[in-house]
Amino acid sequence: MINIRCGDVEFKDIEAIIFDKDGTLEDSNNFLRELSIRRARLLDAEIPGIGEPLLMAFGLQDNQLDPTGLMAVGSRQENLIAAAAYIAETGRSWFEALDIAENGFREVDKYLKKDPTTSPLFTGSLEVLKSLSEAGLKLGILSAAPTQDVQHFVQEHQLSDYIQLIMGGDQGLSKPNPQLFIKACEMLKTPPNRTLMVGDSQGDISMAKQAGVAGTIGICWGNQTVSHLEEADIIINQIEAIQLIKS
Repeated sequence: MINIRCGDVEFKDIEAIIFDKDGTLEDSNNFLRELSIRRARLLDAEIPGIGEPLLMAFGLQDNQLDPTGLMAVGSRQENLIAAAAYIAETGRSWFEALDIAENGFREVDKYLKKDPTTSPLFTGSLEVLKSLSEAGLKLGILSAAPTQDVQHFVQEHQLSDYIQLIMGGDQGLSKPNPQLFIKACEMLKTPPNRTLMVGDSQGDISMAKQAGVAGTIGICWGNQTVSHLEEADIIINQIEAIQLIKS
């Protein structure tokens, strides 16, 4: 069995660790901020006056992305529904609003792409994943992004040798539903009470705790004093804080 230590907290008899992607392994803050701005601008060109309310809905204020906001923690579908709701408030029918939002999102996707340049791995992530995998732990990624995006992320950063589970938020469930975490554990063939969750959002922590996880590690790069992760068993500000202890 493998024990994991983070600071003064030790998690015993761990078989697997599940990581969030955006904001946890992937430094996507600048990309998501630009994505928010481009979506809002394009939709504002279609429906003047909607841009500023959309930016607030996405969680962008004073050009800073709120780590607890919709763009940071929500799925593409959740962002789409929010945008469509604001469009519908202008008098469009719901289906027309959905169509306008979808077309806008799709148009932005043509010109703004995620890649290792726009959304690099956080420093140290590759080395830690490699070390954990070589120690015999099963590793997975559970993201609000579509599974296809998670697969692309793993391929782009050459993580296939270390990651055994690739799951996005298009499974009919979404964070913080604990059934999503339970399903991930079933696919890894490890019980939740032998599995750790590492994430940067309240949804990650809440989901895992409700599923009966062995422990939760909140990560906020460069900052350990964040209120939205206070329910985590421990908060770390760099991934190297996850230390192996073999027993």
